[in-house]
Amino acid sequence: MAVVQELIRSENDGTLSFGNYKLSQKSKMADFEHNGDLYKVKTYNKITKLERNGSFLYESVPGTAVFHLEHKENELCFQVTGEETAQITLELEAEKEYEIYKNDELLGKMKTNLGGKLIFSVELSEDKCDLIKVVKL
Repeated sequence: MAVVQELIRSENDGTLSFGNYKLSQKSKMADFEHNGDLYKVKTYNKITKLERNGSFLYESVPGTAVFHLEHKENELCFQVTGEETAQITLELEAEKEYEIYKNDELLGKMKTNLGGKLIFSVELSEDKCDLIKVVKL
């Protein structure tokens, strides 16, 4: 499956793609401007991490490739691929309840902690991209 060779890029549809889980050494890119925000990505086979304006946004262990990340008012959606099951951490609104979907199938409901962290695991396969949608209730 594809990875983001340039580590992070803006897509024609206004979304953001980032991450390269095939790298054996840590790589990073800072001060990437997208829609008025500054992003920083760190990625390799063990972890992929994204920050927006200095604040945590996304992390996966092990590393993943994320395509078409879009953050709307009550929804965060993206496509993700990797070599194995990944633990994904997102920073959202604190103490709010969210529904998590994988390929339009409801995985469950979760509530963020005081810091707004939402942590879940998804089974990934290198030969396909899965659509993840997180919807605030």
